Amino acid sequence: MPRLSPLVRLASLAGCATAGLVLAGLALPLPVGAAPADEPRVEIVVRGLANPWGLAFLPDGRALVTERPGRLRIVNLRTRTLSGPVAGVPRVAAGGQGGLLGLALHPQFVASREIFLCFAEPREDGTGTAVFRARLSADGASLEEGRVIFRQMPSGNTTRHFGCRLVFDRAGHLFVTLGDRGNRMAEAQDLSGHIGKVVRIRVDGSPPPDNPFLDRPEAKPEIWSYGHRNIQGAALHPETGALYTVEHGARGGDEVNRPEKGRNYGWPEITYGVDYSGARIGSGTRRDGMEQPLYYWDPSIAPSGAAFYTGDRFPAWRGHLLVGALAGSLLARLELRDGRIVGETRYLESLRERIRDVVVGPDGYPYILTDSGDGMLARLVPKG
Repeated sequence: MPRLSPLVRLASLAGCATAGLVLAGLALPLPVGAAPADEPRVEIVVRGLANPWGLAFLPDGRALVTERPGRLRIVNLRTRTLSGPVAGVPRVAAGGQGGLLGLALHPQFVASREIFLCFAEPREDGTGTAVFRARLSADGASLEEGRVIFRQMPSGNTTRHFGCRLVFDRAGHLFVTLGDRGNRMAEAQDLSGHIGKVVRIRVDGSPPPDNPFLDRPEAKPEIWSYGHRNIQGAALHPETGALYTVEHGARGGDEVNRPEKGRNYGWPEITYGVDYSGARIGSGTRRDGMEQPLYYWDPSIAPSGAAFYTGDRFPAWRGHLLVGALAGSLLARLELRDGRIVGETRYLESLRERIRDVVVGPDGYPYILTDSGDGMLARLVPKG
């Protein structure tokens, strides 16, 4: 399949309170803030979470939630109650955007009871993204046999752009998204480090034998793709098994990508955004040897958290990509057709909450986490 330039994008129409889908050169006006006909109802499961970041459902119907200050909690969905902090979590660097962030269950969790946590690790020479593997005790009160299996190198001296979404592929290998640490430098293009990369590792932290740069002695063997800014949403396509990611731009230029083996996604050489000052970044929007996004937002919505909808509660959403947004305070539903994104519908704008993560529960309902000091886990249900 040929790599696609962005056939669809959300554009701000200067001086108007409307936005439009630009498709085949036709601007189709959409009123901003108008609730779509299938706007879901929000059911709060629990409140009182401190900047919740990651969500995963246990086989018994409970859910694990990370809180950015460094706590792992268990939510009982039936009683809608919240546990105390689970013991055994690694020490985190909780300043700025750092802390305890993404999580994932081992593909054979029922047998292994293993979970994986992604976090900002405090180090003698700064901070860096790290992945922690541990076994959840039978009573859920603690993590046992915990150890760090991967460290992003080199360390950084900022509190920004840790990435930190974890997704297992169908071979049982773990994708880890790694940010550029807020430094708009060539490091995201440099294969000798992990800055601004997606890496793919085995559960022991070693690189799988089919990773793309194993035969390049100057390259980190864990790297899967490069040229990324700050990926905070990632999901596998339910039919193809391909990885899809959502990535923060600067002022504009948030992206949806399908990171392919060994490909370069351009940051900071190409982008559809500009610096927060308004200054140009890089050399433009295109360059030979660098991939185009499937979709991008301008202005930015600050996307965080992504999931393909695979349930039956919202039949019209099946196979579509759900993306949470922080600055946009919304949930975006992106319609895919033949591997392309052909439309966007926005929900929950009236909720006025920063949506940090979205996950489809075992009951077929989408669940969201909201990012605040009094954050909530909520379930989305059809009205009526």
